[in-house]
Amino acid sequence: MGLRMIQRILILAAGLCGAAGVALSAAAAHGGGGNTSTAASFLLMHAPVFLAIGLTGANRLLRGGGLTLLAGLLVFAGDLLMRDHAGVRLFPMAAPAGGMLLIAGWLIVAASAFGKISRTD
Repeated sequence: MGLRMIQRILILAAGLCGAAGVALSAAAAHGGGGNTSTAASFLLMHAPVFLAIGLTGANRLLRGGGLTLLAGLLVFAGDLLMRDHAGVRLFPMAAPAGGMLLIAGWLIVAASAFGKISRTD
């Protein structure tokens, strides 16, 4: 996947996570449940991260960390929302798996500080 495509995906994810986070915050405030509130918080806290990585795309490691965060967020928040709204899990151990991907993504973001900073790598 090329640099521009990854940047576009992350910028799109930023906008969608921000919008979904606001909508889910409102839903949680009107009786959506604790899992909905947690999912909303995670979506809102990661939206600016996706925007920053998408706009800078400083190096491959940083972009990979952003994509790992996105995958983890989708699994983690998706599982929480499925529990609140459908009464089922996304798949067994989905939330912990998503959480582990989120932790891995943040560690990759941290490791990217030691990578080459370039828009073309």
